[in-house]
Amino acid sequence: MRNKVRAQLCFMMFLEFFIWGAWFVTLGTFLGNNLKATDGEIALAFSTQSWGAIIAPFVIGIIADRYFNAERILGILHLLGAVLMYFMYMSAEFDTFYLFILGYMVLYMPTLALVNSVSFNQMRNPAKEFSMVRVFGTLGWIMAGLSISYIFNWDQGTNIGDGLLRNTFLMTAIASLLLGLFSFTLPKTPPKATKSEKFNIKELLGLDSLSLFKDKNFLIFFISSVLICIPLAFYYQNANPFLVEVGMENPTGKMTLGQVSEIVFMLLLPYFFTKFGFKKTILVAMAAWVIRYLLFAFGDVGELGFMLLTGIALHGICYDFFFVSGQIYTDSKAGAKFKSSAQGLITLATYGVGMLIGFWVAGEISTAYLLNDGKHVWETIWLYPAGFALVVFVLFVIFFKTEKIDYQS
Repeated sequence: MRNKVRAQLCFMMFLEFFIWGAWFVTLGTFLGNNLKATDGEIALAFSTQSWGAIIAPFVIGIIADRYFNAERILGILHLLGAVLMYFMYMSAEFDTFYLFILGYMVLYMPTLALVNSVSFNQMRNPAKEFSMVRVFGTLGWIMAGLSISYIFNWDQGTNIGDGLLRNTFLMTAIASLLLGLFSFTLPKTPPKATKSEKFNIKELLGLDSLSLFKDKNFLIFFISSVLICIPLAFYYQNANPFLVEVGMENPTGKMTLGQVSEIVFMLLLPYFFTKFGFKKTILVAMAAWVIRYLLFAFGDVGELGFMLLTGIALHGICYDFFFVSGQIYTDSKAGAKFKSSAQGLITLATYGVGMLIGFWVAGEISTAYLLNDGKHVWETIWLYPAGFALVVFVLFVIFFKTEKIDYQS
């Protein structure tokens, strides 16, 4: 891969995840403080990610794979996304905001697959080259969080009350406009399928890989993947409002510790996976989820502030050790015939169904422990995902049998 192309792909990936991290992390804080949204409405807003994930395979499978170059669709989706982001910036009521965010996530979620398609199409050896491109996405998310906290101070005390977090949508709109225009300069990535090729909805949704459920271990892993997304949704939806409410300074910037740890543990994953095997790797991830939420439940911004920071930093283990190793496991189980469809099925089940349930549950529990003064009983709220993750941990220990799988680093 030529250096110019590599630089293009890195910049594309940086902007792709800068765009996501620039508004998604602080969404709950903005909605609760500035649009006076209830916890149930905040959950509804976050669940648009899941609806986008459910709809994304249709956008990719019907349009991108058959009719237009991936880089052109990427550009169009981000240009349209920039417009919707601006409307979100201008929104003064939750009802209109929700319509815009739903439309935006339906447009944005397919771009996650499109940037991968554009990247892979330019690589001779994706196994070696992709990680060095993908890491710029994590750096983009980190830069977004640091900008909000340490450059613009939008998530600080009175600035939240003054509505400055609204500017995150304007910043995202500008970045989305930039990526939309830049996408048309990317290397050409033509459709993979011919227009005359028969449309197969079972393959599109990964349903043709359901035969993998005959393998009891894979079935247990699949169910565990859906269930573990329920406590994961608590983090995405509640972490920033929680840190703001308990008085942490620069909460959004400090939450980027999670992305820094992602990079570190991504590098450690091949060794750990090879040394200890799949089951132990997954169990470490589940245990980290339990520990994280216990740290959130009993930590504070005073002498126990290190507990909150440690809980944030555990994101790398929680995410990499479960989802990345899960993708490797799924790939090894699927074989050549079902590789793509099996990964599609896992994505649909986790980011789609699992997190859709999780956001709803998180909203219901947060509402149940909302006090009259607008504060929450966070200790009790965080014990719910901790307990749920512990149950999934125990079930996985009992029902998943240790097995060896092939792993190519």
